[in-house]
Amino acid sequence: MNTLIPMLGQPAVQTPLLKLLPEKFQKTVFIADDERVLFDIRAANVRRMIAEGKEIPSFEQAGPRRSIFFEPSQTSAAIVTCGGLCPGINNVIRSVVMTLTYRYGVKRILGVRNGYQGFIPEYACEPIALTPDMVDHVHRQGGTMLGTSRGKQDPERIVDFLLNNKIDLLFIIGGDGTQRGALVISEAARKRGAKVSIIGIPKTVDNDIAFIDRSFGFATASSVACQVIATAHTEAKSSPNGIGLVKLMGRHSGFITCLAALAVSEANFVLIPEVPFSLNGGSGFLNALKERMLRRGHAVVLVAEGAGQDLIPAKSQEHDASGNIKFQDIGIFLKDRINEFFKKEKIEINLKYIDPSYIIRAIPANQIDSVYCYMLGEYAVHAAMSGRTEMVVGLVNNAFVHIPMAMIAAGRKRVEPHGPLWLSVIEATGQPPEML
Repeated sequence: MNTLIPMLGQPAVQTPLLKLLPEKFQKTVFIADDERVLFDIRAANVRRMIAEGKEIPSFEQAGPRRSIFFEPSQTSAAIVTCGGLCPGINNVIRSVVMTLTYRYGVKRILGVRNGYQGFIPEYACEPIALTPDMVDHVHRQGGTMLGTSRGKQDPERIVDFLLNNKIDLLFIIGGDGTQRGALVISEAARKRGAKVSIIGIPKTVDNDIAFIDRSFGFATASSVACQVIATAHTEAKSSPNGIGLVKLMGRHSGFITCLAALAVSEANFVLIPEVPFSLNGGSGFLNALKERMLRRGHAVVLVAEGAGQDLIPAKSQEHDASGNIKFQDIGIFLKDRINEFFKKEKIEINLKYIDPSYIIRAIPANQIDSVYCYMLGEYAVHAAMSGRTEMVVGLVNNAFVHIPMAMIAAGRKRVEPHGPLWLSVIEATGQPPEML
């Protein structure tokens, strides 16, 4: 693990935070550059690596530095939001603007509109000036005040925008695909000798950003999913042979589905992308569902959007603007197969299908995510002002750290099929460990 964070140069400017904080706070608030947070905190593994003379994997701790790279009065910043919506985006924008303005005294902050398209003149999306007054109440709204889009844009033209507008700091809010794009932009800027700090703030309701404990918006999305599951359970129990079928977000990772199932503890089947299942056969899902219905007279089924794609008859694969494969609708597919199966078995059922996908991702952040988003924005500004670049800020082992963009771009975090989270789901639902 190469966790080295690139620097634009030697920090030589005294941070204005020294004038804002009493001396007793200065001893604990400012972070030394050699302070690290362990990635693997299991004692046995740490002892083994020490015994073998290996370096223990760790990340640079996030936080304000005594010396910074940029002179605040001469610094300009820009913020862009990319990809799908997620609770908390506006909270992060507000935090970045407030921290730049009131902590560091940066006067010029641009909001780039409609994602990476906003850097390209042909899209005619002029940037807007972001001020504390403009973002004062924006955290109470869902979505993104700057707009968003999917898809790549020419990194050289994005660097042209940064140079032409004299941007020193660029904050990029987006998921793993967005951060891969940010890495390319950073590489293009470096090759041209541009001293631009490019800092990523990773977001996704799916919680599939590698290495970090959780991505912002995940807590809010999971809490709303819990309300939907409770409704599905009520529907199922209120009708003879009632089945509540709920499709939740999660293209490649089933974290929302798993966490919501555990929180509500009223789901009987959880289907996620990481764990294959079959429909038919003695141990398949449909027979397991039948046994449940005969025994209890109702059932709640949760399915993540990326689950069971191998079961749906293949069509020509289309891709969205970000290059993601457009998945078939597993929710509708399961609804039809369940109805067909029970009709063939001559068992009358009352199936209610609920798909709350866009409700979950477009709502304002709850209190947990609001605090998290505020701190992410704060730490992102501290990193940028210190001259760090090509990194994202995130939570690892409950500490805020700096993670190289290359590590984030390398892959996704997924539910481990043989890990403790999935074991808890199996125990909570009572579903067969394998439905193959």
